[in-house]
Amino acid sequence: MGHPQGFSFSSAGAGQNRGRFASSGKRIEWLVRGVEMIKQFALAVVVLSSCVLLAQKEKEVTAPTSAELAAVTARGRMLEEYDVAAASATDAMVALKPDTSAAPYFIARKTDKAWEVVFGRLDQKGDKFVIVYRASQGAIPKEFTAKKVDPPVEDRGFYRAASKAIETASRDFGRPSRAYNSYVLPAESGQFYVYLLPAQTAEGVFPLGGDVRYTIAADGTVVAKRQMHKTIIENKNPLKPGQTLAGRHTHDLGNGPEDSDVFHVLNRTPSLPEYVGTPDKRVYEIETDGSIKLIQ
Repeated sequence: MGHPQGFSFSSAGAGQNRGRFASSGKRIEWLVRGVEMIKQFALAVVVLSSCVLLAQKEKEVTAPTSAELAAVTARGRMLEEYDVAAASATDAMVALKPDTSAAPYFIARKTDKAWEVVFGRLDQKGDKFVIVYRASQGAIPKEFTAKKVDPPVEDRGFYRAASKAIETASRDFGRPSRAYNSYVLPAESGQFYVYLLPAQTAEGVFPLGGDVRYTIAADGTVVAKRQMHKTIIENKNPLKPGQTLAGRHTHDLGNGPEDSDVFHVLNRTPSLPEYVGTPDKRVYEIETDGSIKLIQ
């Protein structure tokens, strides 16, 4: 089993760089399966392209149905919740002065009660995920309490499978030339969705594009690979309440909004809707709550 590459998370404080996994002004090195933060770069583009990879099994050929749009909204909302949980849990971990060599990976999970984020590692055989730290959500989304798990707990269920899914997706994605975040969400039939999205690395810049969603089977194999957008828009956010009504971008190939489009709207500040144009001449509006409607 190969070793993952490094992944750093940091923030400048409450309310700043909201989309980044945070650590209260300090930098923590968390290894997240197979994705490396190397350096920040800016790529200004006019059109956000969406493309289909070779052997992609989720190719869209028609306009999405209402049910499919609702599913996009639901997944996008879960991505935003995951992002907030990961950032807040990492913040809470700073006070513990954690041994990151003992817990190089973290995974967030929404339980029946709230979100929890565990920090740990796969054992040498890769058949157990060893939980060394755990952060639990409180009464509000950004309130997390972290503690050391002593003795560590060995998980052979969700966290082991989720970590293997991230590892598989990251290995296929390859080494990126800029900062990326990974997200893993439960899918149907015991499968996982693994998202690799460009990370926010500067205040007021909310990157969109260059992102992939994998569907990974319980045994860690790739079921489907969907490149949601090809090109990254990473301009300084010009949107201002009272001056701009909404953002807008165009998909070259995809016939509807993607999960990461919804995440982008929910994650971006100031909070504004987004119009998404598609090659079939339709225009969709993503509202600030993540809901999607066809307007043209």
